[in-house]
Amino acid sequence: MDQPQRVVVTGIGLLSPLGADEASLRERLFAGRSAIGPLRSLDASAYRSRHAAEVDPALLAAALTEAKLRPGDRTTDMAMLTAGAALAQAGLLPTAPGSDGKDTAVLFGTGSGPSHALQESWDAWVANGGRGLRPTTVPRCMLNVVSSAVSIRFGLEGSNYTLVSACSSSTIAIGAAYRMVRHGYARRVLCGGSESMFTPALYASWDCLGVMSRAAEAERACRPFDLDRDGFVLGEGAGALVLESLDEARRRGATIRAEVLGFGESSDGTHITRPSVDGQAAAMRSALQSAGLGPAAIDFVSAHGTATKANDACEAEAIRRVFAAEADRVPVLSTKSYFGHLLGAAGVVETIAAIACLDAGRLHANLNLDRPDPACEIRTAGVSALAVPLRTFMKNSFGFGGSNSTLIVRKYEER
Repeated sequence: MDQPQRVVVTGIGLLSPLGADEASLRERLFAGRSAIGPLRSLDASAYRSRHAAEVDPALLAAALTEAKLRPGDRTTDMAMLTAGAALAQAGLLPTAPGSDGKDTAVLFGTGSGPSHALQESWDAWVANGGRGLRPTTVPRCMLNVVSSAVSIRFGLEGSNYTLVSACSSSTIAIGAAYRMVRHGYARRVLCGGSESMFTPALYASWDCLGVMSRAAEAERACRPFDLDRDGFVLGEGAGALVLESLDEARRRGATIRAEVLGFGESSDGTHITRPSVDGQAAAMRSALQSAGLGPAAIDFVSAHGTATKANDACEAEAIRRVFAAEADRVPVLSTKSYFGHLLGAAGVVETIAAIACLDAGRLHANLNLDRPDPACEIRTAGVSALAVPLRTFMKNSFGFGGSNSTLIVRKYEER
């Protein structure tokens, strides 16, 4: 394709600890109501970190029943539910031979994939050896089941694959989808991420790593950019976006939710868990260059903002380095104090939350920011919702392994 295409969002699907739709997300975001509470799906007494942001099991069960889906692996189930919601909002269901939706590509990000199916298989092996395993163990547990299940359920015949890059996974899925549509490699892409790590083995692994909060009070446990922060709270959820060219969206008469302007990524190449200012700054600069914008065009930054000592300070320094004097103007916010760290699904759900800010023309509060850390020399959005003119945001996601990714998204405008 000779001329790069403008890339727009025409469908959004969401399942998070704040609820199963955008309305629930918006209501709780702007009311300053966190979904973090005591860990319930596992025996909390076995762990040092005892808080979590979990999807309401009754809500998930009802959604599966409504979608006529038999419950399976939690990560895969949530991917299918949010994919269906995004396709429906985009006006692409049902898919059938000759329909607009049939040649849609599928790109989903995840950190650990079908973790509940894997846990069940490990338990079966320990109890009964190979005789305890299901004949369907391989297809249920392969990492690409997250994207392939979506593709199969909705009859989508474009390319499909799962991206695994720790906490950057779903942001990279959106970025890869953006590039595919922009340069004509796909007519449209259903992209996003899904994650649920509330299994005994995986939760214990994160608990041993020492990066999760051990605070006594659940709703105040996650404190991005606060001086007293002591780690993140694990969450679960999924989100999906339909990306297509502006020309295609106009042809179909689709409602346009936002426009993706740019994407940048980098690798630290230094350490498996320690973040790098250089690496994070490189991803942000690459995204701005991709969008053809400078820092002055950004109205707010949706930060990775994990509430760990190392990451928040590193990200703040990287923002200061990229934005220079503009860093005193641009508000920075983190949504992890609302629904925890969704790991591989964090980027897409946080992007959806940032689009909600664009729609509302205001920023949600940074919960629990009682004492901003002087080491984080940025303008945090504050502890109350802020009504400001909003047009364009930057979304950061950084993951273990040194994976850095940044999106630039704008409120759609005719031009």
